[in-house]
Amino acid sequence: MNSQVAQIGNEVSDLDLWFDRRFEEKMAEREAAHVPSMTLIATKGTLDMAYPPFILASTAAALGWDVSIFFTFYGLSLLRRDLDLQVTPLGNPAMPMKLPSGPDWLKGRSLEIPTSVMANMPGFQRIASNLMKRGMQAKGVASIEELRELCLEAEVKMVACQMTVDLFDWDRADFIDGISDWVGAASFLPIAQRSDVNLFV
Repeated sequence: MNSQVAQIGNEVSDLDLWFDRRFEEKMAEREAAHVPSMTLIATKGTLDMAYPPFILASTAAALGWDVSIFFTFYGLSLLRRDLDLQVTPLGNPAMPMKLPSGPDWLKGRSLEIPTSVMANMPGFQRIASNLMKRGMQAKGVASIEELRELCLEAEVKMVACQMTVDLFDWDRADFIDGISDWVGAASFLPIAQRSDVNLFV
C-alpha cells in the first residue's frame, strides 16, 4: 500500500514538473513572438516639441515595434503639408540661446537674455527659431520634415484627431498623404490601452 502511494506521489510530482516546463516553454515562445507596441499622443505644434514624437516613433519602429501617433489639438499641425514651426524662448526658460555660427569667442556660448527683452523685442521668436534650426543643421540633426518622412517609411501609423480638424475648420487637403486614420479619442484610446508603452508628449 505504501509503495502504491509513493508511486502515485512520484507520478504527480513528475506531472507537476512536466507542466511547469511546458508552461515556461510556452511563455518563452509567447514572449519571443510578441511584437512590442508603442502609442504616442502629440499635443504641441512648436519646433522644439515636434522632435520628441518623431524621434521616439522612428527609433521604436527601427527596433521593430508597432507604433502609432495620435496628433491632437496643436500637435495636429505637425501633419500639415507646409510646416512653419516656431519655438518660443519666452515659454522655455531652460532653452539655451546660442549662436550656431560666428566668431570662435562667441559661437556656442550661452547668451543670457532676460525674458523681458525676449517678450518686447519684435521678431525675437523668429530669430530664436532660425537659430535653433541652424544649430540643429550644424549638428547634423534631421529636420522635422525628414523625421516625419522617415516615420512614414517605417510604417508608423499617423492618426489625426478629427475633432481638432472640425474645431479649427481645417481642410484635410492641407495635410500630408499617409495619414492612416481620422478618428476621435474614443477610437484611439483602446489602441493605447493595448500598447506596451504609451507616452503623452
